[in-house]
Amino acid sequence: MDEIVGWWAGLDDLLARFAHRFGRAEPRRQVLTYLVGLLSPLASKNGWTLAEAAGDATPDRMQRLLNRSAWDPDAVRDDLFAYVSEHLGHDDGVLIVDETGFLKKGVKSAGVQRQYSGTAGRTENCQLGVFLAYASPVGRTLVDRELYLPHGDLSGRTASRPDPGVRHATSTPRLTAAPTSARGRRRLVA
Repeated sequence: MDEIVGWWAGLDDLLARFAHRFGRAEPRRQVLTYLVGLLSPLASKNGWTLAEAAGDATPDRMQRLLNRSAWDPDAVRDDLFAYVSEHLGHDDGVLIVDETGFLKKGVKSAGVQRQYSGTAGRTENCQLGVFLAYASPVGRTLVDRELYLPHGDLSGRTASRPDPGVRHATSTPRLTAAPTSARGRRRLVA
């Protein structure tokens, strides 16, 4: 029981770091629910499963938090990194960069195209994400992310002129000519 109390206290401390990034009380409450869901042992974590775990009948609240609430994910990331530095920082700490493929069946996600995926071990229809983690003898955590948007095809258009239907369906405000995934990895570490 002491471990659970300590875990909640730590989560409250973390949330206090970036609660000011959410202008209204409802998104602040929802982000706590979202974090608890992400940290839970759910086998699959998506809008529906996180909402169900929170006791919601639909994923509307989770989707509103992620798609419509006014907050800056990069500022929250910076707050998280400061928290990680204080709690997990160590002289022997290392940054770990990983590029992961997310297999996709359709074309309604930003950056989906046929490309090599290490996850599948072959060329598949997928997205690529670049992730930055920090690990030390004290602990480990994910600290940043970036979706790789290839220069090539997005529903027949180039990344600098994407199909407006795909852009709207994926809530991608704009797609610009994307860096190579190697440049994306360097940008995360910088």
